[in-house]
Amino acid sequence: MKNVLLLQQKIVPEIIELLIKRYKILKCIYYNQPVGRRALSQELDLGERVVRTEVNFLKDQGLIEIYSTGMTVTKDGEYILESLEEMIHEISGLTEVENKLKKILGVHKVIVVPGNIDEDITVLKEMGRLAANYIKTLLTNNSIIALTGGSSVSQVVENFPKLSKSNVLVVPARGGMGRNVETQASTLAAKLANKIGANYKLLHVPDNLSQEALETMLNEPGIKDVVESISRADILIFGIGRADEMSRRRGLEEDKIDALLSKGAVAEAFGYYFNKEGEIVYNTPTIGLDFNDVSSIKHIIAVAGGKNKAEAIVATKINNPNMVIVTDEAAAKEILSFYK
Repeated sequence: MKNVLLLQQKIVPEIIELLIKRYKILKCIYYNQPVGRRALSQELDLGERVVRTEVNFLKDQGLIEIYSTGMTVTKDGEYILESLEEMIHEISGLTEVENKLKKILGVHKVIVVPGNIDEDITVLKEMGRLAANYIKTLLTNNSIIALTGGSSVSQVVENFPKLSKSNVLVVPARGGMGRNVETQASTLAAKLANKIGANYKLLHVPDNLSQEALETMLNEPGIKDVVESISRADILIFGIGRADEMSRRRGLEEDKIDALLSKGAVAEAFGYYFNKEGEIVYNTPTIGLDFNDVSSIKHIIAVAGGKNKAEAIVATKINNPNMVIVTDEAAAKEILSFYK
């Protein structure tokens, strides 16, 4: 069937375009259900008339149901989404993109989601789902998962399936940033642990502490215990940010931000700032994961998308052959453009 579709793409490309459009509409309904037509139109940036026509088609095919509260995807619709996933990936040329990035970046695996996170929020949800499904295959009894905060990691947690492993521990990789509680590492660690029936430990420590305060806190038995668990993590899940955005979000003073950027910082991950060559130029004074421990972690999963994150993704490429990068089509193709 895949070969037939690839042939059709050459002869009658409009059929493939229609297939991809309906697939995107169905997936958007799935991630936002129950959702109304107007909201769907805005989410996909499609005219309401086009959406109405396609929605009626999907309804006639039994792939969605329409209620007063909005549209939802049926079991048949979910089956179609699952069945088409690999095919759409292949047709879009993303398998080739993944293989090229894997070779260029020297990582274990690259997972590319169709679309652009900056234009379609469902792309972020799909990145979270695929990352979560991949991480599920890595988990064993007694696994220790360390994770950072942020919207990308939050979607991984939201989409994590149920597990039947025993004695799994979830810990925050770093102290919190003190602002958005919902996406702080400790909050996400507790949420993931509750979702999969694991144990968890919290690390309520703000960023930008003085050296004296850090040393005092590190002597606290409770904090010392969490830090020790973090150092033994076999799975690390983290998001990647741009240096300019993350330095402000972490509350650095403007003169420090200017100094940081003057050193060539382009990316931030788990409290460390990297230049284009992947060298650390600064790290936020807080308690948590030590960069020296990163290279020994068995499985490292980075989740980040958007064209403007391409440079940051390359910069935070950890020297670890087990690293997996989950990103979107926009970022992936922008990274490839760097190596032409």
